[in-house]
Amino acid sequence: MAAYVGRGIHGQVVEALGYRIVSGRIAQGDTIEVRSVAEEMDISLTVMRESLKVLAGKGLIDSRQKRGTFVQPDREWNYLDADVIRWRVTSGKGAKLLGDLAEVRAIVEPAVARHAAARRNERDLVALEEALGAMGRAQGDPDMAAAADTAFHRALFLATGNDLLARFDLLLEPGLRERDRLVHTHRQDDDPVPSHRAVLDAVRGGDAEGAHTAMTELLSKASADAETVAGG
Repeated sequence: MAAYVGRGIHGQVVEALGYRIVSGRIAQGDTIEVRSVAEEMDISLTVMRESLKVLAGKGLIDSRQKRGTFVQPDREWNYLDADVIRWRVTSGKGAKLLGDLAEVRAIVEPAVARHAAARRNERDLVALEEALGAMGRAQGDPDMAAAADTAFHRALFLATGNDLLARFDLLLEPGLRERDRLVHTHRQDDDPVPSHRAVLDAVRGGDAEGAHTAMTELLSKASADAETVAGG
C-alpha cells in the first residue's frame, strides 16, 4: 500500500487521477473518457490502462461493457489504502476519515495497552523505548515523527502476544501515518513524547489499568490535535 509518488510516469498518472477522483474533481459516477484523458496527459493508452488498473484495485473506478470506465461511489473505495487516505487528507476532505480512525483507535488501543502491560517481554520494552527515542529526535521533521509514532504503536500491538492483534496495526498504520504527518506539519511545537512515555511506563510496570488510562488520554489528545488541523 505504498504511495505512488515518484514512481515514474505510471506513478504520476496514478497520483494525478487518484487525487482528482478523491478530491471530487472527477465526481462519483462520472465516466472517464480513457482516450481523451490520455491525450490530455500526453501519455500512451498503455500507461493509461495500467494506471486505471491500479485505481481499480483501490476501489476508485470500475469498467463495464456499454458503460465504460467510471468512478465508483465512495462506499466502494478502499479507505485502508495509504494513497486513498493521503489523497483524502491532502484534498482537505480528511476530517470524517480521521474522525473514523480516532473512533476505531479509541475502541481498540486502550485494550491493546492493557494486554501489553500484562504480557510484554524485554524485547517489547526495548522496541517501545527505541521508538520513543526516535520520536524525541524527530522534532521538526513530520515524516520522521510519523514513522516513530507508528513504530511505537506497532510495538505495542506486538507486545500483546496476540497474533491477530499483532497484525491489526496493518489496518491502522496508513491512516495513523497520515494523521501524524498532518499534525506534526502544522503543530511542530507539540511534543508527543510525554503522553507516549506515560503509556510505556505503565506497560513497563505491568500496570494494566494505568496503561489503559494513559492510552485513553493519549488518544483523546491525538483526536483533538487532528480535529484542530484537519480540513472538513
